[in-house]
Amino acid sequence: MNNINPNSNSSTQQSQQKNSYEKQCKQWISTEFSSADFGDQRLTNRFLSLLQLFSASPSASIPQAANYLKEVKGIYRFFNNEKVTQDNILKPHQQATATRISEHKTVLCIQDTSTLNYTHLKETKGLGTISTEPELRGMLLHTTMAITPDRVPLGIIHQQTLIRPPEEYGKKHDRKNKDIEEKESQKWINSLLAMAQLQKKIPDCVLINIGDREADIYEMFESAILYNCQILIRAAQDRRVDHPEKYLWAFLENQPISTTLEVLVPRKNNKKERTATVELRFTAVTLNPPANKPDSKPISLYAIYLNEPNPPKMDEPLSWLLLTTLPVLSLEDALLYTDFYAARFSIEIFHKILKSGCNIEEHQFKSAEALKRCLAVDSIVAWRIMFLTMLGRSLPDIPCTVILEDYEYKALFCFINKTKQPPITPLSLQEAVLLIAKLGGFLNRKRDGHPGVQVIWCGLKRLSDISSAWLSFGPIQNKVNTQ
Repeated sequence: MNNINPNSNSSTQQSQQKNSYEKQCKQWISTEFSSADFGDQRLTNRFLSLLQLFSASPSASIPQAANYLKEVKGIYRFFNNEKVTQDNILKPHQQATATRISEHKTVLCIQDTSTLNYTHLKETKGLGTISTEPELRGMLLHTTMAITPDRVPLGIIHQQTLIRPPEEYGKKHDRKNKDIEEKESQKWINSLLAMAQLQKKIPDCVLINIGDREADIYEMFESAILYNCQILIRAAQDRRVDHPEKYLWAFLENQPISTTLEVLVPRKNNKKERTATVELRFTAVTLNPPANKPDSKPISLYAIYLNEPNPPKMDEPLSWLLLTTLPVLSLEDALLYTDFYAARFSIEIFHKILKSGCNIEEHQFKSAEALKRCLAVDSIVAWRIMFLTMLGRSLPDIPCTVILEDYEYKALFCFINKTKQPPITPLSLQEAVLLIAKLGGFLNRKRDGHPGVQVIWCGLKRLSDISSAWLSFGPIQNKVNTQ
């Protein structure tokens, strides 16, 4: 197994990352998609132009984002073209993502599923069931995103769309008898295999596949061992263990408490934000195979158990039981890997951006295949919004030209500051992100903290119009000033 270097964020590495980001991000579309190839230059050109449109107006519909009717028709032709696939849309982005990953010592590959509801598209062919209500139609999106331990999203390394055939509705019990390859659960292993292939190409970076309780599948652990992959999974099943306590939770509860922590539990639904006092335990553990897998062997892993023994009344206790291939040999290890799992929330933010920021459930196409292609483009746009948001926090002092063109930051500065004189030197990334957030409604009060993705995507939409006006009228104003 590869060893993790907890000190991966040294000043030397941060300096290297700054240089790398500057090279990779300037004029991001031409750089990110320099290898784009659809077998037809017209298709490639159309792809690059619609990516620019989608990036400029992430929440707009296609007719709203396009400038004229001919362009609208061209976009729909692109997404309905059989030569265009999810894979060849994402491939250049994935190649650029691999380059970004190679600049790091440790990268988290977080996977999760989101349900997309397209019930309103009555005439769209190829959609499947998405819930226990048979009239609801849509698809499932399963994404694996690479992020740094500092929460900077480096890109999408794998994405799957799953469509449940309507004829399979109500046959849940039959699916239990199928091999894992025939089950929907295979999506978790597909993500792991994609990461394993990437790990071979980038041996100097430790990749860690992270999944929630739905990923607690015995075949997942077997695959991790087989392909020598690192995984970090939240346990859902009280599995049989090769220990006197016989079952997983009882075994962990019988381990000594290593430390007591105070953990901030964020606000959720009607529950207020609160601080939970949790006990942390960790140990090596051997899982016995399930009864329905008599030919499988026991698996040796490590377990980290955080549990809130005395939660407030009416509140569920905060409780995580994590299973991992990573060696947990000290309290420092346990705390580090617990923080890694906490980063899983980033993938939920990504899916929220897709739904609320890019409005992917509002697109209208006549086939599920066209929806998939459009979804791949929107996924890249959603990643860029996250990247911009988190990069501004991680590397605040690098110039904003890593993500903005000259005319964009000048228009941004002049609009916010109500001046006709642009800055002589580029703004820092932190300054530019803050101004974009202000465009999106961020008030920047002391208690507000960092701007979030919602105000960033709203700000980017406004910046597109402001920048267009700058390009149209800025040169005229400059000429007037020089006369």
